[in-house]
Order: sequence, then C-alpha cells, then structure tokens
Amino acid sequence: MAKSRGLALDDSEKRKLNKQNFQKLIGIFSFAYPYKVPFLLGMIFLIFSSLMLLTFPFVAGKLIDAASGESWIVDDINSIAFILLGILLVQSVFSFFRVWLFAQVSEKSMRDIRKAIYSRLVHLPMTFFDKRRTGELISRITSDVSLLQDTFSITLAELMRQVITLLAGIGFLLYTTPKLTFFMLATIPVLVVIAMVFGRFIRRLSKATQDELAAANVVVEETLQSIVTVKSFTGEVYESQRYGKGLERVVNVALKAAGFRGAFISFIIFALFGGIVAVIWYGATLVSEGAMSVGDLVSFVLYTTFIGGSIAGLGDIYGQVQKAIGSSERVIEILDELPEAEGDSDGDSIVKGDVVFDNVYFQYPTREDHLVLHGISFSIRSGEKIALAGYSGAGKSTIIQLLLRFYEVGKGQILLDGKPLHRWNLKRLRSSIGIVPQEVLLFGGSIRENIAYAKQNATEEEIIIAARKANAWQFIEKFPEGLDTLVGERGVKLSGGQRQRIAIARAILKDPSILILDEATSSLDAESEALVQEALDELMKNRTTIVIAHRLATIRKVDRIYMIKDGEIVEEGSHEGLASVENGYYANLVKLQFNEPVLPPSD
Repeated sequence: MAKSRGLALDDSEKRKLNKQNFQKLIGIFSFAYPYKVPFLLGMIFLIFSSLMLLTFPFVAGKLIDAASGESWIVDDINSIAFILLGILLVQSVFSFFRVWLFAQVSEKSMRDIRKAIYSRLVHLPMTFFDKRRTGELISRITSDVSLLQDTFSITLAELMRQVITLLAGIGFLLYTTPKLTFFMLATIPVLVVIAMVFGRFIRRLSKATQDELAAANVVVEETLQSIVTVKSFTGEVYESQRYGKGLERVVNVALKAAGFRGAFISFIIFALFGGIVAVIWYGATLVSEGAMSVGDLVSFVLYTTFIGGSIAGLGDIYGQVQKAIGSSERVIEILDELPEAEGDSDGDSIVKGDVVFDNVYFQYPTREDHLVLHGISFSIRSGEKIALAGYSGAGKSTIIQLLLRFYEVGKGQILLDGKPLHRWNLKRLRSSIGIVPQEVLLFGGSIRENIAYAKQNATEEEIIIAARKANAWQFIEKFPEGLDTLVGERGVKLSGGQRQRIAIARAILKDPSILILDEATSSLDAESEALVQEALDELMKNRTTIVIAHRLATIRKVDRIYMIKDGEIVEEGSHEGLASVENGYYANLVKLQFNEPVLPPSD
C-alpha cells in the first residue's frame, strides 16, 4: 500500500541510522557523483581546517608556558602570538574554500534532483496523481529537497568536523595528559545517554510539528487553488479560521518541543561547564603537584571545550541526518515510480483517425469497486464526427481519457487505425489528438506561449494564422502587447470566450488527426458562443471529431450520436432519428432542454 506523502514521519516510520537507511541516503548521493572533484576537495579542506583549529589550544598553552618562563620551539611571547594568528588565518582560508566547494556540490546536485523529480512527475501515469494531493507532491520538490540541500551543504560537513574534532582531540589529550583525559572521559557516557534520550523525545515532537504545519499548508494550497469558489461562497472568514486553527496546533506543539529543547540545552550547558569545573579542579591539583604545567592545563581546558561542543552538536546532527534519510526515502519513492509505458518505439506512424471501442470495461484504480464503463462498443471512421451525449457521470469523459491512454482498459480493447491502442507510441498518439476543454486553464505566460504550446517551434506567422482561424486575432490585436500580452495565472486576465478561442487556436496549430470537444461552448454567453462555434466549425473540417455535450444544440450537425447512460450505450443514430423515438433516452433529453414545461404561477 502506498504511503501518504507530504507529511512528517510518524512514530511508526522512524528512520534509524542503520545500513539499510544509509543506503537510501547514498542513493541521493549518486546525484553528487558528477561533482565528485569539488566534493573531495571540500572534504580535504574540511579535514585540514578541523585539524588546523585543533592546533590552536596546544599553541595557546605554550603561550602561557612561555609567559611562565618555560621554553618551547619559540620562546618569544610575541612570536607565539603571531603563530596563533597565523593558525587562525590559515584555518579561515581552509574554511572559506570548504564552504564554497560544498555549496557548489549542494546547489548543482539539488538542481539535478529537482529536475529529475519534476521530469519523473510529468511522465507518471494519471493513476499516480489520482492517489496524491498536489500540495504533497510540491512538498517533495521543495521541502524534502531543501532538507537534503541542508544535509549536503551543512549537516554532513558539520558531522565530519565534529567527528574529527572529537577523535583527534581525545587522541591528542590521551597522548599529552593521560590522567586528566581519563578523568574527563568518565563524564562523557552519562552525557551521551541523557542526550540520546532527550534527543529522541525532541525529534518526536519536531515530527509532530511538521505534521501540523503540513496539514495547515494543505489548507492554503486548497484555498488558493479554489479561490473563485471560496469567494463565491463568501468563505474567506471560514478558511481564515480553519488555517488559524491549524496554526494554533502548530504553535502548541512547537512550544512544547521548544520547552523540552530548552531544558535539554540547559542541561547540556550545566553538565558541560560542570565537567569543565571538575576538570579544572583536578588539573589544578596536578599543577600544584608538579605533574603538568599551567600551559598544558589551559590547552586541556580548551580541548575539552572543543570536545564538549562536538558531543553537544552530534545530537542535533543525528536528528538532521534522520530527517534527511526520511526525505531521501520519499524522494527516491517518486524517482522509482514507473513512468507511463511508451508503447512501440515507432513514433513516425501517421494517425488517420479510425477509432474502435470493442467491448470496453473500465473502473478507476482509486474506485475499483465501481464499474464506470460496461461493455462500450462503437466505431468512428476517419473524418467522421460523432457525439457522446448523456447526463453527468454517464462515462463520456472516461471514454476520452481511455482514448488518450491516461488509463489502461480493464477489459476489451481500443483500436486506432486497426492497431491496439497500447501498441501506439504514446507521444505520437497524444500529439495526434487535440482537445478543446470546457474549462480552459491557460499557463501564466503570454498569449504567444499559450498558443505555441501545441508546437514549440511555431513561427509567428503560423501562430497568427491559427489565431485568425480561431476568431482570436480580433481581440489579440487590440491589446497593446499583442501576442506578448500576459494572460495571468490560469488565464484570469482573459474572459471565458477569449480563453476558449486561445484553446481553439492552440488546437488548430497542433493540427491533430482526432479532435475532442468537451462542452467547449457550454459556459459562454450568446455572442462568445457564436464566435467560438464558428471557430470550432473551422477546426472540425476533415478531422475525426468527438463531441461531448450536455447541451444538444452543439451536436445536431454530427454524423452520429451515442446516448450513454450509466456506462452503457443505450441509443445511437442521428439527431432527427433519435429525437423521434418515443420515450427514448435522447428524445427525453431533447424534451427537457427544448420543451421545458411551463410552471404554474405561484400563489
């Protein structure tokens, strides 16, 4: 069963740092492989900058010893101070190149990941999108990839730096001051155990916060996508309150997490500095006994501070890596999804437009218990014009979706020019079918871009010819920017009739063998409908045309009408023939639309 996407990991989906989960993270690292040279250079600079910084406490201790009169390689206090400044300067240069190189790797590899996810998303079958929300999919390409980017550029570098500091620092201390080091190491296991317990609880609360925030974001996504509905039903206050309640839940969980995180940080600070006090006390004892110098004690205290900071930082890094593993798993889930089957590799076959539905049964994958089509059979010869009539939910749009191979037929088959539909090259098939939908959603670019979407390399002359044939040029040329006029998001700056004519121009430019008109004039006023209908008549010439209509006035000119009811063809014939059938389904539909009974006056 597919897991839901877009939400934070719940308790049943904890990502432990085991071999299997690390392999998922390594799968994401394959995107960094093309940039292995800057990555390796960055690692080298990271190692050197970490080791260089670790020399600072040692030399600082020698500075104290020199002030006390003890000799070293350099006895002059000023010279040792310049050595310390030199160490900081070299370490700063190493750090700069480390950050710069890792940024190159993370930015470019994340760009490649986003491109790969987006490319895979647009090539996935409709069944994939039926099961997932748009907001959840957007979260994969934004939130999850951003988290992975932080992991690539910051978290892993910090992990390496802290590990190097911890291991190299302890190793150096064991060599120089073993007694004091063993005393210090006695406090580490207690800190680690408490840090793990606190860290696990805090991560659980952080995941709950992510859950609530994701749920609140879904409200925003749905509201903005349906802003017309929200405003038409005056739902602004309701939606604001709904989002506000979601944010309140986010705040409550986040504040609870912040309280525990504050307690955790306070404990770490207390334990850390308490350990430093104990170490200083024991070290002062050793100094008084002559077992070590004051400079060695200062070096030890500085090393202990570095090591303590590394231990404290590892808990947060551990949580970040766990989140990154969860994000990488969800990204890989999309990348591992199988794209639509392309069919035969021959993409040069010419589509004539002969269509046959042979005893087709179908149910949507998300509603497998409900059969939408029950043995649909009909045929269309090339150049014919047929109409699919019936009430909403009868199965008309499903027939079109099957013809476009958005879904695979459950039983029976669909033939195109005598060849089973699944054997046609998918790109060739869809490029040979043009659609003028009822609700035209334009892209947020220019009119030129929207018309040319059907043919990316179209010349301006071709675009203008298509616009003229669609009766769209008459309003386009009136705009100051002409074809470069921006239509706004989803085409909101144009009227319904203008959007329809842009869609018709796009279909004309595509020059399809098969044309589908899905209630193309149902939402227009009389003047716009006349202009659009004239453009449609031009578009339908010499093409196999399938008209979907509830309004029967748009389908009188077709060669044949198929009346569909509950997924079955119950009648077929011409408009005149079907309208004359006494008590027929189509005849009843005609009566309802053209001979509505006059209601008696109200009291």
